[in-house]
Amino acid sequence: MLVALFPGQGSLRPGMGIPWSEHPSSHVLDDIGALCGIDVRHLVEEAPLEELVRTDNAQLATFALSAMISDALGAAADVAIGHSLGEYSALREAGIVDLEAGTRLVLARGQAMAEASEEYPGSMVAVLGASEESLAAALEEFPDVVLANENAPGQMVLAGPLAALDELREQSRELGLRKVIPLEVGGAFHSPLMAPARAKLRAALDATEFQHGHLPVIANVDAQSHDGTADWVELLSSQLTSPVRFLASVLAVPDERARFVEIGPGGILAGLIKRIRPGATVRSVGLPEDLLDSEGAS
Repeated sequence: MLVALFPGQGSLRPGMGIPWSEHPSSHVLDDIGALCGIDVRHLVEEAPLEELVRTDNAQLATFALSAMISDALGAAADVAIGHSLGEYSALREAGIVDLEAGTRLVLARGQAMAEASEEYPGSMVAVLGASEESLAAALEEFPDVVLANENAPGQMVLAGPLAALDELREQSRELGLRKVIPLEVGGAFHSPLMAPARAKLRAALDATEFQHGHLPVIANVDAQSHDGTADWVELLSSQLTSPVRFLASVLAVPDERARFVEIGPGGILAGLIKRIRPGATVRSVGLPEDLLDSEGAS
């Protein structure tokens, strides 16, 4: 069984599209640019950090890179998992949405989340090496902070208002949180602060025709396998204010000998797989030279 993994916007860095600029599959960047009227090549090749990390730009750029790399890889996956924004790439990979619908939804999602972040400023922090007990105690102490990503054993992400996160970081040692790292994100994603975005995204989702698809996607919200007949409108709108259950999603893959391939920039998900399922075959395809090492992804 081959599991296709698609990263979220946190994996993106400036210039990640440059190594692909002459690759035949780079036409996908132009295709997406034509669909949305945005210079996607500029975003992935030339945009400086301050432009790229804008929520709407980062989401479009990450989606475009994953779509391009998927086209270049041509892997025949059996199931797909996306992390946060990556769920839209997973749905496109599965044929549940096409490139046009995926692009439209990613634009709507990014814009809605950016607007919600301006209205209710917040951020996210990674918590490494904390016990379940200390993490639960910290969340009880800071009720405005919530669990946003269940990434891997000993690696969780919290989201909340800026002041609450700053105070939590100051008290992290007393709370038993060994390492708390601020993330370069534009808002408190997957938290109640994204409620305004959920309402706006819902309109775009309601206007989308979801296809049956040719492979299942394990959803962030419930870590269950779904095809295109699922209520993706509810699953995707709920995702904005619910934790990304990546750890549970990976454990839901039934084949203990499953192979994993990360399709997109960064390589972060491949690292998480090694923590979740030690010994699993996993590779990350983020650069053209990685295609030469993709024997296990076909």
